[in-house]
Amino acid sequence: MRTEVIIAGAGPTGLMLASELTLAGIPVVVVEKENARSIQSRASGLQPRTAEVLDLRGMLDPLLDRALPRGEFGGHFAGLPVELDCRPWRTRHPYPVSVPQGRLEAFLEERLLAQGVPVLRGHPVTEIEQDADGVTVGDIRGSYLVACDGGHSTVRKLLGVPFPGTPGKVHAVVADIILSSRSAEVPSASEHFSRYFKSANGYFTVLHPGEGELYRLMFGKLSAEGPARYVPISADEVSEALHAVYGPETVLGELRAASRFSDATRQVEQYREGRVFFAGDAAHIHLPMGGQGVNLGVQDAVNLGWKLAGAVHGWAPEGLLDSYHAERHPVAARVLHNTRAQGVLNNPARDPDIAAVRDIFTDLLRLPEANRLISGMMSGLDVQYAGLGPRMLDLDLLTADGPTRVSRLLNSGRGLLLSLDDTPRSIEQWAGRVDHVRAKSDEDLAAVLIRPDGYIAWCATDEQPLESALTRWFGN
Repeated sequence: MRTEVIIAGAGPTGLMLASELTLAGIPVVVVEKENARSIQSRASGLQPRTAEVLDLRGMLDPLLDRALPRGEFGGHFAGLPVELDCRPWRTRHPYPVSVPQGRLEAFLEERLLAQGVPVLRGHPVTEIEQDADGVTVGDIRGSYLVACDGGHSTVRKLLGVPFPGTPGKVHAVVADIILSSRSAEVPSASEHFSRYFKSANGYFTVLHPGEGELYRLMFGKLSAEGPARYVPISADEVSEALHAVYGPETVLGELRAASRFSDATRQVEQYREGRVFFAGDAAHIHLPMGGQGVNLGVQDAVNLGWKLAGAVHGWAPEGLLDSYHAERHPVAARVLHNTRAQGVLNNPARDPDIAAVRDIFTDLLRLPEANRLISGMMSGLDVQYAGLGPRMLDLDLLTADGPTRVSRLLNSGRGLLLSLDDTPRSIEQWAGRVDHVRAKSDEDLAAVLIRPDGYIAWCATDEQPLESALTRWFGN
């Protein structure tokens, strides 16, 4: 089989990348070792920046139909009882969106299959051969391979790519459960995320209300290393944690699915190895705290997709593919850093002094400046790549065709030159790569060049000419 891009892994990162490449007209094949999608809930929602990114492609509205009903609560940092307020970041989506990972994967895969994109399940990667012209994975030949195959990435191991970092200190379980009875301590979906965190009798837990009667329970022991990852998880093990923290009246009715995880924190040193790229958990793993993992992966995909498309189409300027590592590696490194901090803050029972630090952090988060700092970091709304402007706001616009929004003009997956004044501008050389739209806005802007991933590449006040920015990002 011949294609242009082979994607290993049919999780959110791989499926989103396949969607981006398909939008750009690039043939792609997704290979996945599992025969079917996981039934386990795993990540439970989308951060505001990821919601914005999905809106850039017209995906958010249909996804909201699959969201769980939940109040408009801000996110959290380390389970502290202060809502993170993203409204100062001027986003249309200031609250996390409760779309479980399984629903996101189903949505993305259904779209790809409807477009005729091969998603080959039960197709593990067993061998990789790379040369100057492409990559061969088993019987599939492509120009590029992207490893989106998770924290235990087979691609990474076959290529001998190191995964430096720190091993897990906390060994825990995540389980999808149904309770047959519950105490008043069990949280509801109408409460802030901080109510989901609780420690008692040597255990820490996060009990997250899901769909209907379903809960996602994360738990571990504060003082002991847990069993190895491959040891089966029994109903008795789950019940013991529930009783220890929520009392004997909280009774496990059904154990749907469960797996073990740790707070291991690792990141590959380079996101590119020749014609192979790493994205999502294949590139970085961390404690699942604050709902950042899936969001990192989806945004890795949206950063890489248009750049790979440019390379395959032949217009990518020198250095465009390498900019993927330069831009995304620091973003993930910061997430690894903040999840380490959250892991410490979230375990006051392990060290009594941490309770005092939590109190101070709680007071700090009540200050608007501190809250804005942390909300921007946790939501991804503050990300700004070196040499670029920030993310483009989703402004209301008036065009010759009527009212619209910036996000709608980026649904094509191409770049966008938005002219908001009467200055003549021509981008005929970049037709097919960059759209040019004239519009009116209440904002004090003359013109902006926006990359396909929604970040500002140039504005009329820049010293460099527009043509330089177009050439830098969209070639000659």
